[in-house]
Amino acid sequence: MIPSHRKSTLPSLSALALAVAVLSLGACKQPQTPARDDNPAATTDAKPAPAPVVDTKPADAKPADAPPADAAGDTPELRIATIDGKTYDLGERRGRWVVVNFWATWCAPCIKEMPELSALDTMRDHIEVIGLAYEEIELADMQAFLKKHPVSYPIAILDVADPPKAFDTPRGLPMTYLIGPDGKVAEKFLGPVDAKKIEAAIAKASAKVAVPKA
Repeated sequence: MIPSHRKSTLPSLSALALAVAVLSLGACKQPQTPARDDNPAATTDAKPAPAPVVDTKPADAKPADAPPADAAGDTPELRIATIDGKTYDLGERRGRWVVVNFWATWCAPCIKEMPELSALDTMRDHIEVIGLAYEEIELADMQAFLKKHPVSYPIAILDVADPPKAFDTPRGLPMTYLIGPDGKVAEKFLGPVDAKKIEAAIAKASAKVAVPKA
């Protein structure tokens, strides 16, 4: 026979176990890529790779939930087909500053910053821009959009279920990386940017970045 003082603890222990189980299940459902309406479970299954990547970094590396500049110093790779039928290879841009801009046609701040990014790409010989459309959109629709919002820099449409692994999955748009002449991430911006911000970041980072010899 269970003593009365032990009986009273059983319901509370069961309730505590149930609460812990519910919290554990909730933590597993944190989205790493945008969920699709036709597949709500995509948030739990998308991008299985990040966990082992984090484990292989040095012990002093910043955690995955670090501030926006956590990718500074990395040397990302990017080779992707653009909508004009060409291939953009970030590795071939050594010696130049590259602005890698994640955006979407439905994103108002993204559209607002496009003219300045285009001017920056056109007017600065040492700077170029690549636009990565992070959305599900048909090529014809993108071409129609760019007729209304033309830019001087190349545009590529990403697979939202499999974005470039060398870059963080966008938590919001626009998201912009500044890649230095050495191929390393010099700065990362979450939210709108303009020419002034980018040139200020270049001025700040240029003293630390060694331009590789030809």
